[in-house]
Amino acid sequence: MTATTKGTAVVTLPADNQILITREFNAPAELVYRAYTEPELIRRWWHANRGTMTVCEVDLRVGGAWRYAMVATGGFDVGFHGTYREVVPNSRLVYTEVYEGAPDAGEDDAALNTVELREKDGRTTVTILVEHTKPEHRDFHIESGMEHGMQDAMDMLEEIAVGLG
Repeated sequence: MTATTKGTAVVTLPADNQILITREFNAPAELVYRAYTEPELIRRWWHANRGTMTVCEVDLRVGGAWRYAMVATGGFDVGFHGTYREVVPNSRLVYTEVYEGAPDAGEDDAALNTVELREKDGRTTVTILVEHTKPEHRDFHIESGMEHGMQDAMDMLEEIAVGLG
């Protein structure tokens, strides 16, 4: 079985409204992309072992909508939704993201996520650039503790991608 890595995503803040996440996966881009975009696979990692996923809707096309929700440990609901702006299979996704629990949870305040997958020698580097509309939204995102859950979710995502091989 192919080895996986743990907790290796790197989070940087390139601008006052941006979060950049970079992580290498020990799997080809096609398998990472499948795990990132197919609802039955998303359900296996997105919750990061912090609750039960209750909604996983994906209309993977330009203009298509997506929505993920879960009941988190502790019993509170967590939901996110958005719209796909660019879909390039195995290579690039651009989509909006609204955290439904944020104080300004409107479409005008949606973050713009750009996900790029670059494969080399059977390994895939994924970069996720999150661009918030305001610096305070970026700060709210960072201060939410997102990094710990994201690390666990990325570990689970890699396990699934490797298992597809």
